[in-house]
Amino acid sequence: MTDLVGRSIAALRSHHDALATLANELSDEQLGCLSGASEWTIAQVLSHLGSQSEIMLAPLTAAVDGTDIPAPDNQSVWDRWDAWTPREQADGFIEHDARYLAVVEGLSAQQRASLRIDLGFMPEPVPLSIAVGMRLNEVSQHAWDVQVAVDPNAEVDEASAAAMVEHFAGGLSFLLGFIAKPDRLDEPAKVAIGEHTLIVDDAVSIRPSAEGATATFAGPAGAVLRLVGGRLSPEHTPAGVDVTGSVSLEDLRAVFPGY
Repeated sequence: MTDLVGRSIAALRSHHDALATLANELSDEQLGCLSGASEWTIAQVLSHLGSQSEIMLAPLTAAVDGTDIPAPDNQSVWDRWDAWTPREQADGFIEHDARYLAVVEGLSAQQRASLRIDLGFMPEPVPLSIAVGMRLNEVSQHAWDVQVAVDPNAEVDEASAAAMVEHFAGGLSFLLGFIAKPDRLDEPAKVAIGEHTLIVDDAVSIRPSAEGATATFAGPAGAVLRLVGGRLSPEHTPAGVDVTGSVSLEDLRAVFPGY
């Protein structure tokens, strides 16, 4: 698990560096263009990620310092970010995401294994693996939203996608219950996705091993992650990405409508 945490933090750093470079290259007009998220501009996606960095830093810092730092009021944070110009939103993402990363990258191996973080919306404090996994899920999906707006061939990188499949097969399995609609399949299916299996039955889960699969997903790990995030629409499905066997790719798109 510690290795997964380390790989997840490294993936977060990679996304930050890529998005910071891109944000600085884009004009103010380009920041106002529609992103891969159908209702948000590029700047609004960066604002979402930046405000989330600010919100998540408070409980992380409290856990590291052993203090009871009051969590920021989410709505007031969002209102402040929403009032900024597109350029301010982009710059704010770079600044606040860097602050979050500075803390999480600076954690010792012991802290990464033992830290428990009170996120406020979970029943109890969670391990760092849960916190960084949730952050990576948001960042990897929304980084693609930004990148695909300027590069139609953009894909979620292999390292992030592979780490997220492991998270979904482990401590973040509960997220699949929020985003998936298993009742949209007429019958259960077990879809091989690399070395894992996506199981759609009364609930949706991901398990290690592709043994016993009734269908096979062909395509990169990034496409799997975008499928789960509702971002593998026909117009954003590269040649060669398909599902064969007991279910089709279109069937699975219905199971994962997006969020």
